[in-house]
Amino acid sequence: MTIARILSIAGSDSGGGAGIQADVRVISALGGHAMTAITAITAQNSLGVSAVKILDADMVIAQAQITVDDFGVDAIKIGMLGSADIANAVAQLLEQFAHIPVIFDPVMVASSGDMLADDETIAAFDKIMRHSTLVTPNIPEYERLVETIDDFPCDVLLKGGHGKDDILIDTLFSKKATLSKKPMKWQDKRIDTLHNHGTGCTLSAAIATFMGQGMGMRDAITHARQFVRASLACAPQIGSANGPMGVPRGLNL
Repeated sequence: MTIARILSIAGSDSGGGAGIQADVRVISALGGHAMTAITAITAQNSLGVSAVKILDADMVIAQAQITVDDFGVDAIKIGMLGSADIANAVAQLLEQFAHIPVIFDPVMVASSGDMLADDETIAAFDKIMRHSTLVTPNIPEYERLVETIDDFPCDVLLKGGHGKDDILIDTLFSKKATLSKKPMKWQDKRIDTLHNHGTGCTLSAAIATFMGQGMGMRDAITHARQFVRASLACAPQIGSANGPMGVPRGLNL
């Protein structure tokens, strides 16, 4: 059996909780082969981001292209892009991958509150979404995106983690004929923990991995949510603030 090859295009998190580091951890834990195209290098820990270095768009594309040219690719996960130049270049890259799932986590702000995308970069997200299978914004990201585009050109999983209630609701708005036009909802009781850095990265990477392995979108979301909740439950309790999640062992998904 050929292993699912998952390409993550995202920023590096020196604290290991989110970004490329989280994506590699998730993809590997779920039995996929992780490939990476790093968009930015960040200096951060559980307290926040102290420095960001954005790579050149040409270098980002070079990492992605040379990797998939050799290994192939079964799904793509996109996280922090860092600049409008990178967003535009990645959108162009995606034109050759219309046949595989593309999961876009529109990262704008780190869990600590630090901004990771400026207005020009966010405006370019629309081009990424036109080549995406699913976009996974949280509530603030969704509200910002609807300000800049008239309509979402892909399926949208609106994550409810930023809600105020104890019961969190994630909602899938589908545009695909193969799925119901009626929004599908998942709900669970909030897991009360400070150590939840990288939840969005973990969810989108897990969805990409499951879909790259051949799973349908709804089942992939269901299993990915279970993986995120298990990761929150086994967080290693490190870091003085918003620490990283854990890697669940023996989880039957």
